[in-house]
Amino acid sequence: MKKLIVAMALTLSSALSFGQIKSDTKPSVQLIRNATLVIEYAGQKILVDPMLSPKGAIDSWAGIQKNPTVELTMPVEDIVIDVDLVLVTHTHEDHFDKPASSILAKSVDLIMQPADKEFFRKEGFINAKVLEDQKVWNGITIHRVEGKHGSGKVLEMMGKTSGFVLQANNQPTIYIVGDTIWNEDVKKDIEKFKPDYIIVNSGGALIKGFGGTPIIMNEMQTMDLIAASGKSKVIAIHMNSLDHCFTTREVLKKKATELKIGKDKLIIPEDGEKLILSL
Repeated sequence: MKKLIVAMALTLSSALSFGQIKSDTKPSVQLIRNATLVIEYAGQKILVDPMLSPKGAIDSWAGIQKNPTVELTMPVEDIVIDVDLVLVTHTHEDHFDKPASSILAKSVDLIMQPADKEFFRKEGFINAKVLEDQKVWNGITIHRVEGKHGSGKVLEMMGKTSGFVLQANNQPTIYIVGDTIWNEDVKKDIEKFKPDYIIVNSGGALIKGFGGTPIIMNEMQTMDLIAASGKSKVIAIHMNSLDHCFTTREVLKKKATELKIGKDKLIIPEDGEKLILSL
């Protein structure tokens, strides 16, 4: 009996120690590739927009080469291990692909926009929840905001997309903008939430046949966002991984240099790079 009590005490001690370590983890954002992120936040591991396909597994969208155009920089197993929550801004294949659906546990907590409810029901995710406006999940307040995935006819073609804002005690506020062009709604969201960090999809993606209508922010629209960002730090992603994204990291860096925007304001991570966040 004494041995059993000791064993139980050790198990409880280990569990508490693990929980303490996890809760003490500094908030961070790791760019996996494209718009796929791992965010460590308030002791939770959050996977955002998982596209886990190997290089060249998806058809070209611009007639240049198959997608993604680069490999993952780490094993898929390392990306999905111990994930507490999956956030999906929308279900285009560069944000949630077939490997993600098959590799992720169907019981994982998953938050989505209303437009994608039927998609995740068919995919068999039993803990997928629609977020209409906001909810508290494990001490984190998650707000959903609307995006505009293009303009005019292109917007009609591209369908609904969302962004998310994360807030928690003693954590920086993070605004995940999602697939959207620069518009007044994004500006209002910045003014409303006053995020410490804004994660913006800056790849300047274009749809074949609609070359003059970007579907996400390009370098100039990213500069517009920065101009309206106040004290927020801006993290630019969704570049150098898809054949229809024409704003590269190099293009964005050049534009920032021209406008004298420093690295303390605009952060452009490489695939696999992990950023430690501060309040």
